[in-house]
Amino acid sequence: MTMTESRLTTSRYLSGNFAPIETEVEAFDLRVRGEIPLELTGRLLRIGPNPVTAPDPATYHWFTGSGMVHGLRLRDGKAQWYKNKFVRSDGVSEAKGWPITEGPRHGMSDGTANTNVIGYAGKTYAIVEAGGLPVELSYDLDTLRMSNFDATLPGSFTAHPKRDPFTGELHAMVYYFEWDYLQYVVVGVDGRVRKTLNVPVPGKPMLHDCSITESQVVVMDLPVTFDLEAAMSGRSLPYSWDPEYGARVGLLPRSAADGNETVWCELPELCYVYHPLNSYDLPDGRVVCDVVKHPKMFDTDKYGPFEGIPVLARWTIDPATARVHEEVLDDRGQEFPRMDERLIGQKNRFGYGASFGEGIEHGPALKHDLERGTTEVHEYGSGRVTLEPVFVPRHDDAAEDDGWIMSYVYDATTDSSDVVILNAQDFTGEPLAVISLPQRVPFGFHGNWVPDEE
Repeated sequence: MTMTESRLTTSRYLSGNFAPIETEVEAFDLRVRGEIPLELTGRLLRIGPNPVTAPDPATYHWFTGSGMVHGLRLRDGKAQWYKNKFVRSDGVSEAKGWPITEGPRHGMSDGTANTNVIGYAGKTYAIVEAGGLPVELSYDLDTLRMSNFDATLPGSFTAHPKRDPFTGELHAMVYYFEWDYLQYVVVGVDGRVRKTLNVPVPGKPMLHDCSITESQVVVMDLPVTFDLEAAMSGRSLPYSWDPEYGARVGLLPRSAADGNETVWCELPELCYVYHPLNSYDLPDGRVVCDVVKHPKMFDTDKYGPFEGIPVLARWTIDPATARVHEEVLDDRGQEFPRMDERLIGQKNRFGYGASFGEGIEHGPALKHDLERGTTEVHEYGSGRVTLEPVFVPRHDDAAEDDGWIMSYVYDATTDSSDVVILNAQDFTGEPLAVISLPQRVPFGFHGNWVPDEE
């Protein structure tokens, strides 16, 4: 059987813990081994693709499955509930015979949101890139409505807004295949868009994430671009590796009145980046941006994000010379970098991530000390691998790294999942708490700790 023939009947993105689950579950008073810190009052949310109907393995792209959100609610040292719900896009509603979700639509999107889930301005949103709008969810994760932030969002949104820890505003870079520009969007603390700028680019690049400093937005213009031929052939995510496009990163002043104020700097080699860890200004006008760097993307594998081992790298961006100096900080395979988000846009010492090996093999969690240049590894046990780790500070004024690492952990030996809570300052030590979930949580994308509002 050839590789092409094999793909007609199977897909790595539909098997093992990538495979979707069919049922929505609610479970209460979950079993806990250890002790949940009493300070943790809120929900650990997570989202990923979960096709509502069986897709064709020959054409299924991991990024395009129906959204399913998972949530664990903690209070008073107890795991009060776990729930998982489909995000009710038009496709999900049609397949399930449910009412169509109210609210606006943008472009060709049917309301699928499967990439990130956040709390902002007193609401919970499932979010996605490339044309989709945010989907507002209830506290219990039911789909309420599609949202364009009270009709203030002129186009689509992103899966990765960055919250400024000083102003509380969200900063986002947005793309859509019909645009010949990227769009910088700022959402105010009232949940309404207060600023948009169009940033011209020479093609139609796929831009998954951005980064901010106190003064700049870091914009990535990388060689994965819209592929019209792939779109015409019916490929569900028609973006392809385009080595002729080049690779550059831009610095857009956050105070800019025009997207043409962006200063573009050439990268030393072609690459692709989904996720930066953080960025910050240097006194001399340069900008440091730490990223997880892939050698390329959607070149030989058109259906998922693996084209070689991604590593943690540092870009030092110099707008005076329009060049970028690069150094590798850690060469082990990794993805989903996270940090203490109270330090977004400022110099941080610590970063966290999940192992990301050959063929998207998941593994242990990683903790980087960027000051010392060291990395600690937390092994969860035989057959047990972490999804994206999330750092939660002990309290608002706690020191960096004084808090907990929380993650959904999959156990291949039992085909089950837990939520594991680590002491961030004892990263390799025994977990503080292991919370048993009633079903496995598939490998997916992103999530966040959303504390309850007092």
